[in-house]
Amino acid sequence: MVSRFRLVLGTMILGLIGVHASAQTLTIGLGSEPSSLDPHFHNLGPNNAIARHVFGALVDQDDKQRLVPGLAVSWTAVDDLTWEFKLRPNVQFHDGSRFTAEDVVFTIKRAPDVPRSPSSFASYTKAIKEVRVVDPLTVRMTTTTPYPLLPNDLSTVNIISKKNGENATTEDYNSGKAAIGAGAFKVVERVPGDRIVLARHDGYWGPKAAWEKVVFKPIKSGPSRVNALLAGDVDLIEDTPTVDIEKLKKDQRIALSQGISNRVIYLHLDSDRATTPFATDKQGKPLDKNPLKDVRVRRALSIAINRPLIVERIMEGVAIPAGQLLPEGFFGVSPNIKVPAHDVEGARKLLAEAGYPNGFGLTLHTPNDRYINDEKVAQAVAQMLSRAGIDTKVEAMTGSVFFTRATKLEFSFLLVGWGSGTGESSSPLKALVGTFDTAKGWGGANRGRFSSAQVDRLLDQALATVDNAKREKLLQESTEAAMSEVGVIPLHFQVNTWAMKKGLRYQARTDESTLAMGVSRGD
Repeated sequence: MVSRFRLVLGTMILGLIGVHASAQTLTIGLGSEPSSLDPHFHNLGPNNAIARHVFGALVDQDDKQRLVPGLAVSWTAVDDLTWEFKLRPNVQFHDGSRFTAEDVVFTIKRAPDVPRSPSSFASYTKAIKEVRVVDPLTVRMTTTTPYPLLPNDLSTVNIISKKNGENATTEDYNSGKAAIGAGAFKVVERVPGDRIVLARHDGYWGPKAAWEKVVFKPIKSGPSRVNALLAGDVDLIEDTPTVDIEKLKKDQRIALSQGISNRVIYLHLDSDRATTPFATDKQGKPLDKNPLKDVRVRRALSIAINRPLIVERIMEGVAIPAGQLLPEGFFGVSPNIKVPAHDVEGARKLLAEAGYPNGFGLTLHTPNDRYINDEKVAQAVAQMLSRAGIDTKVEAMTGSVFFTRATKLEFSFLLVGWGSGTGESSSPLKALVGTFDTAKGWGGANRGRFSSAQVDRLLDQALATVDNAKREKLLQESTEAAMSEVGVIPLHFQVNTWAMKKGLRYQARTDESTLAMGVSRGD
């Protein structure tokens, strides 16, 4: 199915919409609103995308997540435990102050420990034992063990100004007071629920942005985003509803850009607690033991789900069925893992073996404004599980409520998504199925508290292996162990579609980010 989408990865210019009222203003309709302007508060796609406009990382990523120089012009492994980063000279923060090695040290110390973070950046910084200034434009980082993925990890961590960040709170960033970065745009205004306004930073070290002002408007409803584009209220939208894609392709006023994402939509299960709050018997009475601790039950849930049918009917064919954490072509993907075959009778048999011949009741919690068709996918999953004997009901809520509750481990069974910030499999392995360990920075998004000694051992070995081929083999084996034990249940990989006015172009990105820097005027 991957080849099916290669035909539409490029931008398709199909017609004409009137030019926006201001040729220097770009207005973007977002599918999900960033929860904060603090670049380290919440490791969440919408937050990270906005942060890239304002701050910037040492190492940047291109549209395929290949590493390119950012605020560092080069990085070198000095020895097995030491990385040296040469910083870009003459970089100015938005307030005119100079970017130096002190800002990097300050950032690395702050990033993993922001108070009340729903999902921290600890997994990307915990490998660092020490970070020190060599000179104003040179930083050295020492790791506890050989760690070849440090440049990948640091491509996800935005650099903040020590001058403006000392003693600053998340609210200081949200208000714009501390949101003084070295990125291509500076913060002008944030009105939660309505808009985020950025202005071009003319002192930016990189290519001059095409837009003097960018307005991001959160429009959670898919149909409303499409209507806003067609009405001329916005110039570009992300997360184009799958049901509208064919219609928009035929619209002579619209251009589309489409591409495969690194994001897996998956189900997390409470496989840790002795009892779990949303598992009941058929009469709705809480069970005295947690059925999701039994791997046979988790396997039953997985094979009860018809992934190709979800892709065809719910996703309108604009997705790829998943059996692991990243799609084909990414580093660490196992060639040995297949998409689990749909098998209702097999699921019933496994449930009987686990002591649930008549099944049980379960609640699936899901956001309804974060992922493409998220609530619809959850409803389809619930119907499929119910046919296998697991009476499943769905509770949907806004992402802001969902993630807060999920992080507090309030749910038994939840639909979530994860995009690999590093573009390879150690990211989801550490975050989703690595044993929760704040000291190591693992399990930051492991909301089912899955734990496997084998998964951890193989992942530990992989992260300390310098040889690329050997590291990839270990990552594949760790993934295979996690999928065999059903640490999570992958459903599908998103294929994302941006829709825009005639005369604009946007290169689809595997990281799903909508970056104003990447929006250009075309023919």
